[in-house]
Amino acid sequence: MATRDRRQHQKRAQIDAFMPPEPPADRFRRIPVMLPYPFAGPFDYRVPRELDPKPGDIVLVPLNRREEVGVVWDGPADHSVGDNRLKSLASILDVPPMRADIRRLVDWIAAYTLTPPGAVLAMALRINALRPDSPALGWIAAPTPPTRLTEARARVLAALGDGHPRGSASLSEASGASVAIIRAMANAGLLLPAALPPQLAFGRPDPDHPGPVLAPDQAEAAAALRVATAARAFSVTLLDGVTGSGKTEVYMEAIAECLRQGRQALVLLPEIALSAQWLERFEARFGVTPAVWHSDLASRIRRLTWRAVAAGEVSVVVGARSALFLPFPDLGLVVVDEEHETAFKQEDGVVYHARDMAVVRARLCDASAILSSATPSLETVANVEAGRYRHLRLPSRHGGATLPEIALIDLRETPPERGQFLAPPLVEAIRVNLATGEQSMLFLNRRGYAPLTLCRACGHRMECPNCTAWLVEHRIRRQLQCHHCGHAEPIPPTCPQCAAEHSLTPIGPGVERITEEARALFPDARVLVMASDTLPGPDSAAEAARSISAREVDLIIGTQIVAKGWHFPHLTLVGVVDADLGLAGGDLRAAERTVQLLHQVAGRAGRAEAPGRVLLQTFSPEHPVMQALLHGSLTDFMAREAEQRRPGNWPPYGRLAALIVSADSAEAADILARDLGRTAPHGDGFLVLGPAPAPLTLLRGRHRRRLLLKTRREIAVQPLLREWLAKVTVRGGARVDVDVDPVSFL
Repeated sequence: MATRDRRQHQKRAQIDAFMPPEPPADRFRRIPVMLPYPFAGPFDYRVPRELDPKPGDIVLVPLNRREEVGVVWDGPADHSVGDNRLKSLASILDVPPMRADIRRLVDWIAAYTLTPPGAVLAMALRINALRPDSPALGWIAAPTPPTRLTEARARVLAALGDGHPRGSASLSEASGASVAIIRAMANAGLLLPAALPPQLAFGRPDPDHPGPVLAPDQAEAAAALRVATAARAFSVTLLDGVTGSGKTEVYMEAIAECLRQGRQALVLLPEIALSAQWLERFEARFGVTPAVWHSDLASRIRRLTWRAVAAGEVSVVVGARSALFLPFPDLGLVVVDEEHETAFKQEDGVVYHARDMAVVRARLCDASAILSSATPSLETVANVEAGRYRHLRLPSRHGGATLPEIALIDLRETPPERGQFLAPPLVEAIRVNLATGEQSMLFLNRRGYAPLTLCRACGHRMECPNCTAWLVEHRIRRQLQCHHCGHAEPIPPTCPQCAAEHSLTPIGPGVERITEEARALFPDARVLVMASDTLPGPDSAAEAARSISAREVDLIIGTQIVAKGWHFPHLTLVGVVDADLGLAGGDLRAAERTVQLLHQVAGRAGRAEAPGRVLLQTFSPEHPVMQALLHGSLTDFMAREAEQRRPGNWPPYGRLAALIVSADSAEAADILARDLGRTAPHGDGFLVLGPAPAPLTLLRGRHRRRLLLKTRREIAVQPLLREWLAKVTVRGGARVDVDVDPVSFL
């Protein structure tokens, strides 16, 4: 008997050897969860039996001794942590899951910029937006009201007769009773609190709302954009038009087509201050204003906007670069206005270019992308030449306006008076313009009163203690300030080096100093200063635009904020105080940026019936930038600029990636930079430059060194960078930041 049992057992064992093992009764499922922190990837978590999370679900998970919000990520779990050490998923939050296209965008940006994906996720996962708002409370009538009521109380109950709750203010307006009477009725039990229904905060733009009449070339470009948008497929179009040609009205026709398709549209602006006039144009075209997204919004408005976008209740969003990560369910169009602007490059945290990532987002959503500019970047022009982008041109101004006349003021021949910064020809032109009732503008891309303060006795220069930078005098605030780290200190009465009294003197002009000079020269002129520290937000920018349009301002004095997209119909004279300013230094793109900026500034003049005039003060009238502006040959200038970059494989005809080494001490920075230099990759088609001190050798108290990897266009820099960085150990408080496709070289 025992022998037969043993044979049966052996036979069963042979069968079991070919059968998959049954899972243990306590076997559990594990999933990857990405957390919004600079981790290298997702963490595995155990899934309780009562939960069934899917990729994209927003979940609550334990991390150390607290619970954190994360996203269930794509792909298999990595099983690097043993089952016995795995923590359990806490819950699935009742919020819209993160869409697959945003998860792919997070992975794409992380891989391209060599940034931990969790750090990128933090930009897309708005934790504050996930918190539900407490419902607003109103009042309903108690079930059994008393038979005897005062006239006012009766009116209150009559206003609630439809059974719908009303807020105190609405109920007071409907009944004519005071809020005090409503409160007294609530205390007496005649009114009961009730949640108010959520209100739709955003109107629906009407694509067929009557808009402006387009000129023939505008209509042709608009038709092409409508076709691209209606195709419901990925494409990129450069909308290239001179200043004042009506590019905004043209791409709004693409927005209208996107709305007809039942899809959503996103418009990115380089400066949210520009949104004031843009919103007016949008409302004139579509009958309502769109949703707005930027960092100055109140937390509650951000939550409402985020949730409304996710629910598909918002059709159009206009915003800063962070709007790129909003949870659009069906994004059909992405517009990047002023695509050449360097403000689209985020330099801190996750280093990325919003223009380029907008194109990636459009591709992931099968959407159309429009890049709009009067001065397209060479990167975009190169993509047009390679056939990757389509090209539409608007060669003339809209409505009969003409391009402004441009003239150069040679400061070597007609210098300003001693101690002044406005040359006599510019002063006389402003006087004539004021006498005729026209508006004028003075442009200087430098904030504050003076960029440098030094001691007349010993030559000491006031420098930032945390940065390799001079302190900028702000006379209105009576401060010296660093525009890199924010350090500020009072203007001292004596020189900190030699103790000489009243010896500190400002060197060079900022907009405050130009304003002081202008007020002395034109005492009757109504002056408005437009700079980032005088227009801190969209509301103040909107009020400035209103006052200019209402002709309450005679003379505008501004920094680069005045160069971007404004339409002031009565502005006919623009004077550039220092046209040479952007040409200093060894920046690869210095000439390109300068010609773009000055062309945009010049484009503010003469945008209506009255012709415009632009005067550029320069010590180098023979410079190619000045000659291109003088003769209106921007296209030829950019072509020459491109030809200079091709032989050396400089962008956009080659690739760059910067490694920025920083440490608490100069010695630690030098050691790490030398280690990177010794292990730098070598090969055909790529070259490493450096290490060398960064132009800002000290920034925010950290010592900095730079290395630059330059390759041919067809060579991907990311694999080279990963292999290079893996060879070096970063110790202590040192850090290596990676900037792929750098825009700034400071």
